[in-house]
Amino acid sequence: MYPVQPLTRPEVAVWRKRTAGIMTAVGETNTIRRRRRRTPIAACALLLVAATCGCGATHPTPIAARELAEAQTFPYYRVYWVGRSFRGRPLVAADGQKGYINSVGDSVYYGDCVHGKGIFGGGSCILPLQVTTVVYRLHSNAPLGRQRNIVVRGVPATVYDEGRSIELYTGRVAVDVFSDNYAHAIAAAQRLLPLNAPGSAGGALPPPVYCPGLSGPQGADVRRAMQSLPRHVCERASAALAYAASLFPS
Repeated sequence: MYPVQPLTRPEVAVWRKRTAGIMTAVGETNTIRRRRRRTPIAACALLLVAATCGCGATHPTPIAARELAEAQTFPYYRVYWVGRSFRGRPLVAADGQKGYINSVGDSVYYGDCVHGKGIFGGGSCILPLQVTTVVYRLHSNAPLGRQRNIVVRGVPATVYDEGRSIELYTGRVAVDVFSDNYAHAIAAAQRLLPLNAPGSAGGALPPPVYCPGLSGPQGADVRRAMQSLPRHVCERASAALAYAASLFPS
């Protein structure tokens, strides 16, 4: 078993998404509404606990070749990273197929305070950079709190956690970039490339095959990106939600 420790910012973000529910069936609509009302208070409590802890004392060496090779052969979907280092900080750990949990996804970690792999990789300290790739499950971004929507590398993205975190929507995955400030987070987002597939850090990312559950205002560039998604997925999602609302009025 893992030792009990406060949740880090990436953990809180994943927890918030889980409590928002997965809108995959019409009958879940009212349940999701109830869950969202409970989320902000509990999330604030978790953030307060996490903020009281300092960084770990261990200083990992750069990632071992065997561990990197395991991540580079991850078979289920594209996992993103920014190369072997970020702003002088080495890649020190990467998840692979071993111990994979689909609701958590696969992560890469840059910095000097990684305690282990998985969503608990950063322990109680703030890593200079953690990039987590997870299969996207339909949800609303409302539980993420204050946020703004932007376009990064041609795809919709959401900035949250006071600018320290950015979630990008591409292919069938979401890529969460967790950093210590907005400048570092957006710099990392601009450098994303596949770890386990061909690709480069330049040009547009593949558009998402789903309609991201954006919350809040959408500028003209974001609206254009959403409207241009393949197979009109956002129009179809809006029609499905309208139908669900007609069956289960609030």
